[in-house]
Amino acid sequence: MPPLDEKLEPVLDDVLRRNAGEDLFHQAVREVLGSLGAVIAKHPDYAEAALIERLCEPERQIIFRVPWVDDTGQVQINRGFRVEFNSALGPYKGGLRFHPSVTLGTVKFLGFEQVFKNALTGMPIGGGKGGSDFNPRGRSDAEVMRFCQSFMTELYRHVGEYTDVPAGDIGVGEREIGYLFGQYKRITNRYESGVLTGKGLTWGGSQVRKEATGYGAVYFTEEMLHTRGESFDGKRIVVSGSGNVSIYTIEKAQQLGGRVIACSDSDGFVLEETGIDLALLKEIKERRRGRILHYAEARPSTAAYFSGGRIWDVACDIAMPSATQNELTGRDARELVKNGVIAVGEGANMPCTPEAVNVFMEAGVLFGPGKAANAGGVATSALEMQQNASRDSWTFERTEASLAEIMRSIHNRCAATADEYGAPGNYVLGANVAGFVRVADAMRALGVV
Repeated sequence: MPPLDEKLEPVLDDVLRRNAGEDLFHQAVREVLGSLGAVIAKHPDYAEAALIERLCEPERQIIFRVPWVDDTGQVQINRGFRVEFNSALGPYKGGLRFHPSVTLGTVKFLGFEQVFKNALTGMPIGGGKGGSDFNPRGRSDAEVMRFCQSFMTELYRHVGEYTDVPAGDIGVGEREIGYLFGQYKRITNRYESGVLTGKGLTWGGSQVRKEATGYGAVYFTEEMLHTRGESFDGKRIVVSGSGNVSIYTIEKAQQLGGRVIACSDSDGFVLEETGIDLALLKEIKERRRGRILHYAEARPSTAAYFSGGRIWDVACDIAMPSATQNELTGRDARELVKNGVIAVGEGANMPCTPEAVNVFMEAGVLFGPGKAANAGGVATSALEMQQNASRDSWTFERTEASLAEIMRSIHNRCAATADEYGAPGNYVLGANVAGFVRVADAMRALGVV
């Protein structure tokens, strides 16, 4: 990471002091502030009115108890969170994550990233994030439903189509969104379909929303490749994870002629040199809710399973980390560079550690940071909000064309901003500065609020 401008050091010190122990949030703030020295030097007025300090402090942080009854009749207690980070550009927008690792610091890191990501889309949406330390894995549908109903019984008073519009994230898919929306409708006696995104197609959802984050990451990475006369066609690709983002990253990469040879879950990874069988992967992960081991068991003659192995040891041309934060370390980055990787597109939020990012940048590897590369999901959520507001429903082709255009615009905006600030090809700086300028300008226009 570049050294901080001396004017920004007190800002980071204050964030560290006021948010003790929240390492992921510290990392996210440090990464953005590391790009803003050039902005402050060129436009000193951005340091006025405490714009940067205000950007680092959420507008609202909500923590609540979530009691629910499991299938044995035992009462369970989880903790729920919603951090409404910044609404200068529009209503708070960001997903809900259900995972045992979720803490307030996790949600603040994700919400902070979401502010810049949403700004880059050019859509009128602010940034927020939420979730719970509830783990849906291994729970029955009835247990998940009861948890979601209890969660929304508290959350409903804080959300709305003009206030805060949650979506899904890790552990929250169409099933969970359905239970959450059903409870919201029951409590409010209103069919406000714009209060949640990621809904089912038969009840207010949008075409391409399920595919959007993965498709968008591939579109962004393809644009980076085009700057060097390259494409996905004929490339060896490794995609970490095997959830929604990973599956549709694999699908779009294959459609563009790439050969995805490995994917993973938290237990290990599967390697199939002939290419991942996407239909089988969807069957196991989307319909059976199985593990990646089950994929290897279904293809014993071509697929190898590595329990607990490092997927980034697999040689590839393009790496798409799409599982979770800080999954790709400096050691992994050096191995990928040694094996000839030419591009890395982050499908997850901050999946590469700061050391890994430095390794890629120093090696001249094309690197698409998550706040730019994985913005396709929230961009399509905004398109879903647009359809809900107009009581309209678009075709798959129209929605995907809009997504592709948004991702091209994000790429071009990041590239142009990096050029403007004397760092051509630095998509990290381009994304951070372009997102910051859009939000800061809006905050300045609104006054001290």
